[in-house]
Amino acid sequence: MDPAGPRPAEAGAEEGAAAEGETVARPQPQPQPQPQPQPQPQPRSRSRSRRRRILRLGAAVLALLLLPLLTAETALRLNYTGDPAPGTRTRHQDAIWLGHAWVDGRKTDRDVEALARRLKGTGIRDLYVHSGPLEHDGTLPASAYPRARRLIAAVHQKLPGVRVQAWLGDKLATEGPEGLRLDRPATRAAILDSTRAVLAAGFQGAHFDLEPLHSGDRDYLGLLDDLRDLTHARGAVLSVAAHQIDPLPGFHSFWGATTNHPKWWSQAYFGQVARRVDQIAVMSYDTMQPLESLYGGYVAQQTSLALEVTPDSTDLLMGLPFYHENRFGHWAHAETAPAAVRGVRLGLSRTDAGRARFGVALYVDFAATEADWRAYREDWAVRSPSAS
Repeated sequence: MDPAGPRPAEAGAEEGAAAEGETVARPQPQPQPQPQPQPQPQPRSRSRSRRRRILRLGAAVLALLLLPLLTAETALRLNYTGDPAPGTRTRHQDAIWLGHAWVDGRKTDRDVEALARRLKGTGIRDLYVHSGPLEHDGTLPASAYPRARRLIAAVHQKLPGVRVQAWLGDKLATEGPEGLRLDRPATRAAILDSTRAVLAAGFQGAHFDLEPLHSGDRDYLGLLDDLRDLTHARGAVLSVAAHQIDPLPGFHSFWGATTNHPKWWSQAYFGQVARRVDQIAVMSYDTMQPLESLYGGYVAQQTSLALEVTPDSTDLLMGLPFYHENRFGHWAHAETAPAAVRGVRLGLSRTDAGRARFGVALYVDFAATEADWRAYREDWAVRSPSAS
């Protein structure tokens, strides 16, 4: 029997039989098949589907985030290629940061003699000798540098022409409650008094390293204006350790918003600082670069960015890593002295190869190895015949 019911011809025969009084057996309706219930998705299946969607979304977001990073890292690697221009070596404007042991009595005249032998034939003209730190209120007790006069006299005897500057610094209260506050007039006045004291002790300059110093800080610029007047009135040098420059425009703002630590300065702010000082030394280390080639390319980029905004009247120094820690932001196998020197030479070659007031600054004496000194001497401090 057709489950759909009788066809039209069969229906006509049944009507004729009924007219003749015959009993016609009506087909009984057949039970219709019940629709089978669709299987419901199990909770585990829904969970797996949700996880797949989340993973696909996460992969897409990660790709969007990584693409600019990979592009930037590729650019740094390319920035490390090529050959430095002939003559891009020392201009005898170099410097080195020295530890506190040189002014607290731990170093002797014999150590000064050894330092003189080490520096002979190099381009080092300035010694930044750690003489602080400043107190959070800007003051500096004379007990922080009790042997300064003796050191300065010994350096002048053994290293004629080399200047000794007091390296002063402190942690700023820019990212926490503790630290030095430049927004307080009394603190800035105390820093000026501390500077007068170290110059009176015989130092030929004051070198400031205040961190973390955010890009655009107007109180810092005002302090530098006052320090410049003070040091120049005494025939002394004003120098600063500077943060790195944005590798991408506005990067300090992005990094500050995501980490609360805007590590970089804008290029414009770097230029504002550079115009107020006699020397500016870029802390071109702790860069988070994982490979030597990427680090060298980064240093080349930083050198070019700094050269573009530093006036010819200011000494520009690029920092070389003479230390070998492994921690967040610094891989010793990547941030090497040879890579930094090559990066400096490449950036100098591409931007201002003939600049006279340019050098490198070595950080730091007590952590340096013979390999570090060899890289500085052979790759930078030995002038090529074409440059002589």
